[in-house]
Amino acid sequence: MSPKYTRVLLKLSGESLMGEKQFGIDPGVLKSYANQIKGLVDAGIEVAIVIGGGNIFRGLQAAESEIERVQGDYMGMMATVINGMALQSALETAGLYTRLISAIEMKAIAEPYIRRRAIRHLEKNRVVIFSAGTGSPYFTTDSAAALRANEINANVILKGTRVDGIYTADPEKDPLATRFDKISFAKVISLGLSVMDMTAFTICQENNLPIIVFNINDPNNLKRIIQGESVGTLVEG
Repeated sequence: MSPKYTRVLLKLSGESLMGEKQFGIDPGVLKSYANQIKGLVDAGIEVAIVIGGGNIFRGLQAAESEIERVQGDYMGMMATVINGMALQSALETAGLYTRLISAIEMKAIAEPYIRRRAIRHLEKNRVVIFSAGTGSPYFTTDSAAALRANEINANVILKGTRVDGIYTADPEKDPLATRFDKISFAKVISLGLSVMDMTAFTICQENNLPIIVFNINDPNNLKRIIQGESVGTLVEG
């Protein structure tokens, strides 16, 4: 059976790398993600990744420490590069070819972002890891994921989270919350559901790029999504 998607952008939060830890990176989680991504590449899927930095540095910490907003945002971007390097190492240990690309130039460890070159890497079955967000303050890694996914002509954004989709309320706080299998962009906005930040969400809506929100901690979910199974919540026009 041919896969439903051939080029995907996987959005991972920095917090997801913590596992059960309070901060930092859980090696077991890193290895699990690398193996899941390898499964996609082995199936012929082109994979790009955008990773957050919340396990290392959050804007909230910046506010508490009285670090100025723009400076704090740049610190957060640096944290995503650290996570990108860790993920790159795990993927290469799993036998994959990778390229770490940074929106902020740092020649010693990452390539600068050049759209055509990034697409060529994907065509050569290299996993492309986008780090440093958009390279500008005031934008989240969700916005970076939406921007890069559209730039590289991805078929879908796969947003890996701790929960198995989008609910009417926070399922970790409200036991009566129910999950959507499918939902439109317009309904997400009208219900005020937090799928991504509004900038990212609007980019996807305007370009009709579907988003699938799913539980990344189930090791079979990525493969099931690619095969066209209904996993998590699909957001589309």
